[in-house]
Amino acid sequence: MKSVRSMLTVAAAALALAVPLLATTAGPALAASRDGVCDSGEFCYYYNSNQAGSVSDFTGSVSDLGSSQPSCYEFKSAGSGQGVCVKNNAASVWNRTGQTVRVYYNSGFGGASQDFAPGQMANLNATLKNNEASHQFLGGGGGNQAPTDDFDHGTRGFAANNCTAFAAYRIASRLGVPSFSNSYGGVTWGNAGTWDDAAVRVGVRVDTTPTVGAIAVNDVHNLGHVAYVNAVYSDGSFDVEEYNWNTPLGYGTRSHLHVSNAGYDFQHMLHF
Repeated sequence: MKSVRSMLTVAAAALALAVPLLATTAGPALAASRDGVCDSGEFCYYYNSNQAGSVSDFTGSVSDLGSSQPSCYEFKSAGSGQGVCVKNNAASVWNRTGQTVRVYYNSGFGGASQDFAPGQMANLNATLKNNEASHQFLGGGGGNQAPTDDFDHGTRGFAANNCTAFAAYRIASRLGVPSFSNSYGGVTWGNAGTWDDAAVRVGVRVDTTPTVGAIAVNDVHNLGHVAYVNAVYSDGSFDVEEYNWNTPLGYGTRSHLHVSNAGYDFQHMLHF
């Protein structure tokens, strides 16, 4: 987090740590970036087999597609199935992301599943056709991810719109830990600078190796800072997506950072 902060922001952070809020679940906030066109970097469901019918496009994991209006994710584009909730109604997919995407029978990333490799166009198998409830972008799959501000703005017990709240959202929505919050594992994760210690206490792997999907931790800059690693390069540098660094309480990205003791870099990588 940057050193220049308003008294209001500091007070809000203290209050959030003192009285953790109830975790919020990822919901249709992703809809702001969804237009029914299967663009590069998106995972798309189709109402009919063989990539036919109305399309519903996603840029991240969703733990519950929702089964009723107005809270469900729906098929967006013109064609058969337009306006129908995606949950239990999709027949085929197109994975235009750079990583494997896993579709699940149950909400919360549970039950039978089917994996789709980057670039794959396929029908859902007999178990999952019209019986899919959630999907997960598998972090660490090796493919760099296009940056996108898909934050649902839930706090999960952290200060609103701070780096910790955004990182918590990415852990919950993309890294297969939908229950992640400020009390995950029975410990208080607190300010960003203490996340590496909290991770060790609950058994999350901590090292200095950046991978796509890792949570980068800076524990030398004021209260610390955390960010989501979305790209890694052959020289060991990496890109991050983050909140409340260059843009106060807002989304931003930085490129070709390193693991170092510098205040603008990161010292630890958490691998959920």
